[in-house]
Amino acid sequence: MAFPPRPPRGRFIPRKEPEHRINNMIRVPEVRLVGDNVEVGVYPTQKALQIAQELGLDLVEISPQAVPPVCKAIDYNKFLYEKKKKEKEMKANSKAAELKEIRFTPNTDDHDFDFKSKHAENFLKEGNKVKAYVQFKGRAIQFKERGELVLLKFAERLKEIGQVEGLPKLEGKRMLMIIAPKSAKKKKEA
Repeated sequence: MAFPPRPPRGRFIPRKEPEHRINNMIRVPEVRLVGDNVEVGVYPTQKALQIAQELGLDLVEISPQAVPPVCKAIDYNKFLYEKKKKEKEMKANSKAAELKEIRFTPNTDDHDFDFKSKHAENFLKEGNKVKAYVQFKGRAIQFKERGELVLLKFAERLKEIGQVEGLPKLEGKRMLMIIAPKSAKKKKEA
């Protein structure tokens, strides 16, 4: 005897917990109340809730770890909007450092070397890391020492504004080295 397929029950929608405890969700005996148009102080939770409701605002637990917990009388939706706006602004202002590549050959000429070094200086000043590598073609792999000398000379040229993250190492037909910008704190100290 075959049973008919069971009808779908509908989508499971998890209940979204608010990220802050508000109003009646605050379950501590007393709180420190802060906010605009509010006398700052320690109040019993019910009294703080009553004060917030008289102002037409929500009682929002800002710092639950404090003793007693800090609550603010504020419009909760406006508070969330401001918080998201600040996070978005901070995200827009933060810039991830990029990894810029500079390529050499074992026989790189002095003029080319100087030109590429100036580009690397600009990258480091902008706060980006520089990945310098020597590309070996064909039998040029026999001259590993030349490639290593080029990279060490490059590191020496950039030692004022950058620091080497590791000695040159050979990976396949490339010898590479990464140079990171020196932090701003060290520049201020010097």
